[in-house]
Amino acid sequence: MTTIAKKTDKDPVIVVLQLSGGNDYLNTIVPYNSFEYRDYRPIVNVEENDVIPVTNSVGMHPAMAPLADMYKDGKMAIIHGVGYENSVRSHFRSMDIWHTCEPDKLGTEGWLGRTIKDIDPNKENVVTGVSIGPSLYRALVAPGVPIATVENLDSYGLLTDISPEDKRDRVLDRYKKMYSSTVGTGPVMDFLSQTGLDALKGADILNVAPEMYSSSVEYADNSISKKLKSIAKVHLADLGTRIFYCDHGSFDTHANQLASHRYLWDTASVAIRDFFDDLKEHNAADNVIMFIFSEFGRRVRDNGAGTDHGSGGVCMVIGDSVTGGEYGEYPSMKESDLDQGDLVPDMDFRSVYTAIIEDWMKLDPVPIVGGTFEKPSFITN
Repeated sequence: MTTIAKKTDKDPVIVVLQLSGGNDYLNTIVPYNSFEYRDYRPIVNVEENDVIPVTNSVGMHPAMAPLADMYKDGKMAIIHGVGYENSVRSHFRSMDIWHTCEPDKLGTEGWLGRTIKDIDPNKENVVTGVSIGPSLYRALVAPGVPIATVENLDSYGLLTDISPEDKRDRVLDRYKKMYSSTVGTGPVMDFLSQTGLDALKGADILNVAPEMYSSSVEYADNSISKKLKSIAKVHLADLGTRIFYCDHGSFDTHANQLASHRYLWDTASVAIRDFFDDLKEHNAADNVIMFIFSEFGRRVRDNGAGTDHGSGGVCMVIGDSVTGGEYGEYPSMKESDLDQGDLVPDMDFRSVYTAIIEDWMKLDPVPIVGGTFEKPSFITN
């Protein structure tokens, strides 16, 4: 493992927030002075007077006011035109590309799974990576990498009531027998058995987080707030978790976009602000950044009620160690510059990953992202 010397005693932590479904770039970071934007979006647009200006040419959706404050404080990077060549407009394939860094073939390992393997090659901590939600995200998957997948943190540790060890062994034995008839024995069975053991170990460790947590921050009663509150609980418990992952959506706004997009960004923006306020209250925000992405943007032209699948999108990175500002160029909206009616991305998503891995996590990015990519400099060194 190639590492670079760190400047802080705290290990760097990343929280990934996936905007599932394809977030509309044009109505998130709005080119409000563009006549092309108004021409292409006669119905599904953000009124110029409602936009929160970032510069003289672009601004944020009005529901993003808490994030706009973070941007003004210099703690948020907006990264324009992110994607990959020959954009795929399928949710599943595009998300797979973002998760595995394999745009030309079906990937088998997630970029964060490889990162966790680099951080903890001997599996000394089974909660180095924690996935918050009902399923495990492909970005975290890699052979031999344990991931704690948590849907409800407050009930996640219930299996820890099974004691002593011989009783747990009997539970795992039943687990193996349950699946042996369908998957047989050998490496697959060994993997399932180890997965069960890692899950129990993870439950043991994470079970302490809720009871240790105390905060004056009052999170809203919605899914994204609950997810980020769970992440705050685990981070504040100081369990050695380095990578958190959760999602928010659905941003697949083919219809009723104006109302649904506003709601999605309103709940996300407030939750993100509450999350960082919570960490700051406990002096635990300085070693955390949040990376926000979506699998693709939406079409430049609206469809009268919403927008369909597109290509180039926007990423955001938030944190005390982020050098705020805009990175990259907003893609051209000239008709001749569009690709099948879509914005053309001009920054490879692996460039963004490279900056996160090398400048923040202090690891060698090449084997993780699968090559060398010029990186934007949004991490303060």
